[in-house]
Amino acid sequence: MQLRQVATAAALAPEINRRETITVCAVDNAGMSDLLSKHLNIGAIKNVLSLHVLLDYFDSKKLHQITDGTALAATMFQATGSAPGSAGFVNITDLKGGKVGFAPQDNGGVVSATFVKPVEAIPYNISVIQISSILPSPEAEAPAPGPSQTNITALMSAHGCKVFAETLLANPAEQTFEDNVESGLTIFCPGDDAMKSFMPKYKNLTAAGKQSLLEYHGIPVYQSLAGLKSSNGLTNTLATDGASKFDFTVQNDGTDVTIITKIVTAKILNTLVDEQPLAIYELNKVLMPKELFKAALSPTPAPAPAPEADAASPKPSKKKHKSPPAPAAPSDSPADAPDGDVADQTTDSNGAVRFEGGRFVGVILSLWFAFLQL
Repeated sequence: MQLRQVATAAALAPEINRRETITVCAVDNAGMSDLLSKHLNIGAIKNVLSLHVLLDYFDSKKLHQITDGTALAATMFQATGSAPGSAGFVNITDLKGGKVGFAPQDNGGVVSATFVKPVEAIPYNISVIQISSILPSPEAEAPAPGPSQTNITALMSAHGCKVFAETLLANPAEQTFEDNVESGLTIFCPGDDAMKSFMPKYKNLTAAGKQSLLEYHGIPVYQSLAGLKSSNGLTNTLATDGASKFDFTVQNDGTDVTIITKIVTAKILNTLVDEQPLAIYELNKVLMPKELFKAALSPTPAPAPAPEADAASPKPSKKKHKSPPAPAAPSDSPADAPDGDVADQTTDSNGAVRFEGGRFVGVILSLWFAFLQL
């Protein structure tokens, strides 16, 4: 269980989620114990484990058929930009007697570990293999700096979301966003033109409504654009609070990603920031939750009316078209709903809420963790 907690705390899943072809070089519990005995900080542990995730597919067959007997593989440690120089590359070498050796590129050619056995594979996408020991790397084991303070409003202001950023700064919701940055946060900020045209409606909201609307534009988990595309569905937000769902639907539209509420459909225009644990995307519209706003009278095309009697006919039609039933009295309409909109009282029948990562994350981590428990 300790190993599972360490790997989870190292926050590898969001990084793995970006990759579609990887090889995980796992070690047994004894190997992990050697690593844990060094009492590295969590950032250094993440770097060491990242060095053991190769960004290529190597199963047992491929390892024993390496062209020219040696191959240089980039690792997740290198790809994340945490590795200085070429410290994030691993040499794989065919040795005598059918053995395969592994060593960090900057290890002076000394073989650090050998291939033990295959553990699991999904051909050409995921391979989990056992190696004999942890790969030594002073660069990976060096104390990693703690997370720096990220000024999210400054980032948004500098990239076309100044109005939203200034509105957020003047509201208690700003602290909610700040409190979630380190653990993972995705922000959908409306562009300046969209936010400016929306401000009259925003000013009509109560103080609680304003805070909820702003928090509705964030989700408490990091999601890359690829992650959003692969995890379409209903999603909770920072404004979600028990019975107050404040959720929306992420839905692909061709190559675009849209955010759908009961009131509007917004499209992601640009990626402002995408660096785990923070992602910020610009939207073309302000997200309007049904808890605060009323739907338009005709958000969808109305049924075509039946043919009416010819205007020149002197005889009136014997049948009259019934008017649609009057909407239910808005006794439970939100107090924050601005005047002039009609509340959408339709109950959301989909109670499922998904915070899925990529299609590989669960498989990889479950295979890795299961092996570590052997």
